Amino acid sequence: MELLNRGLMIVLGYAYPAYECFKCVEENKTDVDQLRFWCQYWIIVAMLTVFERAGDDFVSWLPMYGEAKVALFVYLWHSKTKGTTYVYQTFVRPYVSKHEGEFDRHLVEFRARAGGLFLMYWQCVARYGHARFFEILEYLSSQSSASNHPQNNKSEAQPSQAEREEILKAAQVAIPHPPPPEKQSQGRKMTGFQKTKRV
Repeated sequence: MELLNRGLMIVLGYAYPAYECFKCVEENKTDVDQLRFWCQYWIIVAMLTVFERAGDDFVSWLPMYGEAKVALFVYLWHSKTKGTTYVYQTFVRPYVSKHEGEFDRHLVEFRARAGGLFLMYWQCVARYGHARFFEILEYLSSQSSASNHPQNNKSEAQPSQAEREEILKAAQVAIPHPPPPEKQSQGRKMTGFQKTKRV
């Protein structure tokens, strides 16, 4: 259900309004009121997106939350309701007009800081990339030197001549040898059972 809500929100909240806005901009005789309507719509959508990113975790658990968002987008652009005009005139315009000077001051400060932030971010990315690049080079170098000396790997895996001789001696001691045949006076061998019987 959530996937369906997301799909509907993308189509009804973004794709369809974007297409209608495109048609309005590309008309030969642009209707200023229609263009103003779509500009207001995108201002409202941008504000809703900012608030949604900040507070979505707190309200997304509410039942029918996804459906309510889709209904709000349709309410904003639908030809019968034209909710964009009402929401913009009632909420957005008075609030932004009241705090416009404050917003402008913050934007100027942000622009001044943005250059420094971008430079700092770029330096961090460059340092990180430089370090990772040299780590990759070291790894490749160690791999190529290991593959160039296969004799070293073979000598480590196989025992030396002295070790082989020790292994053979140990194996000979561990394998029991048959006892030497006993010489008997009659010239024939007697089994252990026969020996015990004579005694």
